Amino acid sequence: MKIAVVCANGKAGQLITKEAMQRGLDVTAVVRGENRSAAPQSISRDVLDITAEDLRGFDVVVDAFGAWTERELPLHSSSLKVLCDALSGTDIRLLVVGGAGSLYVNPEHTACVADGPDFPDMFKPLAAAMAKALSELRQRNDVKWTYISPAGDFQAEGERSGEYILGGEELTLNEKGESIISYGDYAIAMVDEIVKGSHIQERISVVRK
Repeated sequence: MKIAVVCANGKAGQLITKEAMQRGLDVTAVVRGENRSAAPQSISRDVLDITAEDLRGFDVVVDAFGAWTERELPLHSSSLKVLCDALSGTDIRLLVVGGAGSLYVNPEHTACVADGPDFPDMFKPLAAAMAKALSELRQRNDVKWTYISPAGDFQAEGERSGEYILGGEELTLNEKGESIISYGDYAIAMVDEIVKGSHIQERISVVRK
C-alpha cells in the first residue's frame, strides 16, 4: 500500500509517517522544504501547489496540515480544497487530521464542543476554521474522504499507550470521563483506518482508552 503524507514534517505528520512505516507501508512525505520525517522518499511541494499528477499512484493520501495563526486559518479550507480537487473522481482515499471543536455534544447534533461555555476563547477561531473545512468536505461526494477528530485534549508529547476508543460524530469520553489522546495513539488510529478503509465519507473520532 502506497501512502502520501502531506505536511509530514509536522508533529502529527511525523508520527503518522513513522507508524505507517513500522507497519510496512510504502510512505512518501509531501513537504514544503527539507524532508525531516522518517519517510525514505519525498515530494517537495507547497500544499497549495499539489496537483493530481503529484498524487497519482498512491492508495491513500493523509492530510496532516495544521495552521494556528489568524492569517493562516483560512488555509484549512483552501488546502483541503486543493487536495480534494486533485483526488476528485479517483479511488485514492483522503484521510484528514481533524479537530475536536466540531464534535457534537448532544444526540440532536445541534451543539458542538466549541459552543460550550468552557471552551477557551483563544481556540475558537481555529475551531471555527476547521469546522468550516469539515462542512465543505462533507459536500465532496466525488472524493473518498475520512475525517478523524482527536479527543478534546490532543497531546503532542503524550504517552503512546497503544490503545484507543473509536467514536463517531459525538464527543466520546473514556471510562475515566476524559477526552484525551496523545499524538502517538492518534497515529495508531489513523494508520488503522488507512489499512482498513472502514469509514469512507464519514467523520470518526478517537479517545484514549
